[in-house]
Amino acid sequence: MPVPSRPLEVALVQAASALDPEVNRARLPSLVPDGVDLAVLPEASARDFGAPGSDVAPFAEPLDGPYATALAAVAAARHTTVVAGAFETSADPDRPHNTLLVRGAVRAEYRKIHLYDSFGHRESDRLLAGPTTPVVVDLPVGDTAGDIWRLGLMTCYDLRFPELARALVDAGADVLVVPAAWVAGERKLDHWRTLVRARAIENTVHVLAAAQPAPRYTGHSLAVGPLGDVLAEAGPDEEVLRVALAPDAVAEARRANPSLANRRL
Repeated sequence: MPVPSRPLEVALVQAASALDPEVNRARLPSLVPDGVDLAVLPEASARDFGAPGSDVAPFAEPLDGPYATALAAVAAARHTTVVAGAFETSADPDRPHNTLLVRGAVRAEYRKIHLYDSFGHRESDRLLAGPTTPVVVDLPVGDTAGDIWRLGLMTCYDLRFPELARALVDAGADVLVVPAAWVAGERKLDHWRTLVRARAIENTVHVLAAAQPAPRYTGHSLAVGPLGDVLAEAGPDEEVLRVALAPDAVAEARRANPSLANRRL
């Protein structure tokens, strides 16, 4: 793919989702800003997980359901593309997918592969894992034909699996987009910041990680460059980060650190 000719203007929207889906839909117009190419909302933006172990199946929706429809409408009104997490109905009525919805200049979906069966949680008891095929989305920006940024989609716990990030990069991603509801706790913020930067450094790509805020989650949404530089970082509370990704940063990083080309395994 040719290098894009212009920066990617991004908003990372660190916002808490409510337990009432109607509240989350109504809030979308105030969350998605004007003047960006891409707005990234957290995992479970359509409806929060609730108490640990809660049944989320009653809140699952189809891909043309109320939340996805509202997301598409806001993306159209803002002339942008939005990524946000929702629970999607699946073949198992008791276990929906944990799905990222991409709506705007392009439409796509990614169903979370790695479910959060860790640190005392059992996400697989109430959610169904998606297929293991990496999802890369070609996002057109501006008015120039062929001006494309390639987004690799991951969700929260996926961040702990470097093989997924590498598969996305091998499929052409130059930006990893990671909506999350990263549960707070001992060492968790340190893990979050370390893993986001590691995925950027080891793959020489940008990483855009949008988290839900404290107190239940860690907050600290991050935009990281392909050499590991933190371009922007939120605090623990609700916040919107705006950052422009340089179109030549990935190529420059790979000239300086050709680790992908130097692989032997």
